[in-house]
Amino acid sequence: MKPIVVSVTGAAGNIGYALLPRIANGDVFGPHQPVVLKLLEIEPALPALDGVAMELGDCAPPLLHDIVCTADPEEGFGDAEAIFLVGARPRGPGMERSDLLRANGPIFTTQGKAIAKAAHPEAKVVVVGNPANTNCLIAYHAAQGRDRRNFTAMTRLDHNRALWQLAQKAGVKVRDVDNVIIWGNHSPTMVPDTEHATIGCRPVRDVIPDEDWIRGEFRKTVSTRGKAIINARGKSSAKSAAHAAIDHMRDWFLGTPPGTWTSMAVPSDGSYDIPEGLVCSLPVVCPGDGSYRVVEGLELSDWVRAEMQKSCEELAREREAVADLLS
Repeated sequence: MKPIVVSVTGAAGNIGYALLPRIANGDVFGPHQPVVLKLLEIEPALPALDGVAMELGDCAPPLLHDIVCTADPEEGFGDAEAIFLVGARPRGPGMERSDLLRANGPIFTTQGKAIAKAAHPEAKVVVVGNPANTNCLIAYHAAQGRDRRNFTAMTRLDHNRALWQLAQKAGVKVRDVDNVIIWGNHSPTMVPDTEHATIGCRPVRDVIPDEDWIRGEFRKTVSTRGKAIINARGKSSAKSAAHAAIDHMRDWFLGTPPGTWTSMAVPSDGSYDIPEGLVCSLPVVCPGDGSYRVVEGLELSDWVRAEMQKSCEELAREREAVADLLS
């Protein structure tokens, strides 16, 4: 079987360190699909990246055909069919979200242009580095000539967090919870929606008849979980972020389980009255051919619609903050 070329940016960081062995082990593209890993870092991090590559080799994964370490974006994205944009400027002391957007803009502009020039024509891109939704928007605008549907941002971590919280509340296994939705931005304005979710094939509202918990503690826990983890362990949630990135790309390539959907931030096509020109989290189904389809026709409560609007307004403000990068 021909190897698939997979690019990962920020590959020497904590998320990359957790992500790469699992890609090489077949957790994303299947147990028989060989891979070539192209690892991209900034120049100062290349010595650390060499160490990561040494460890990957020492794992001796049978599916890993080659490793390329580079600081050159065109080399790093060359012929890539799957791209994880993990690396991003973290928020520093005193930085507002708008400051973070401006700091990351040039990074994702450069990467978008390099993807357009060097990657496989149908390369699938997931943006993990925050602010993920608008970084994705910047990247696909920079990748002129590329299909914007091949650019997505990760809200699967929020989706997974919601599954776990519901399972814990109901006293069931995570596998019993289906069809949660994350709407909007990967930020505290996100809307974890359980109105179409089920627990053991029963509506969540029948199993957890506590609307105050759903709209209050549940939403707060899901949307601020990253901060809580940093407060608890002094480090960001790298392992769960890597796991979510794997889930996101695996479902995109291999398909979502029958009868279920997942949450992905995708370029809006106007569905659910979300303005076009935003990258917004929506429920999607992936048939397993590298495409996705937005789940249409779901009835939304007034509360969900109102909260979605707030999240979309935040995304619109972020878009405005980087408008000069989108021309």
